[in-house]
Amino acid sequence: MLSCSDTQGDGTALIFRDDTSVFTFSVHCGKNYPLRKQQSDLDVAVEEGLGDQQYLDIVKQHLPWIVQTFRPDVVIYDAGVDPHKNDFLGKLKLTDEGLFARDYWVIDYLVSNGIPCACVIGGGYSKDLDDLHYDTVYCIELLKVWQERNM
Repeated sequence: MLSCSDTQGDGTALIFRDDTSVFTFSVHCGKNYPLRKQQSDLDVAVEEGLGDQQYLDIVKQHLPWIVQTFRPDVVIYDAGVDPHKNDFLGKLKLTDEGLFARDYWVIDYLVSNGIPCACVIGGGYSKDLDDLHYDTVYCIELLKVWQERNM
């Protein structure tokens, strides 16, 4: 279970805490919800205001190790949109392009390594409904991975 969000993937960490068949990995802002964190198998708490490249570098640093070490049968990917710079509750500063680059890289990496990926969208706490539509656009844009790989 891969959670890339502004908030910790605390629900999945709690649900799977005693299940050794599931590896939980959360990249989140350390100073955001929840105040009292659950223990994922791997938690990477990042600083407030982190931008696109730094966030992507952290994901790129850890995901290959997880894949090579644990060889998952499938990855459930919570592609949080709350790290967006305009998110009402978010404390990170990712742009539209940064979220797309993150999601594209994660899905492309998994698919290129033969690992099925189910994607869900999390977060997105804007008061402006137009801002919330970018998460739907990302899902459509990420179909490029499958098209580029003739899947």
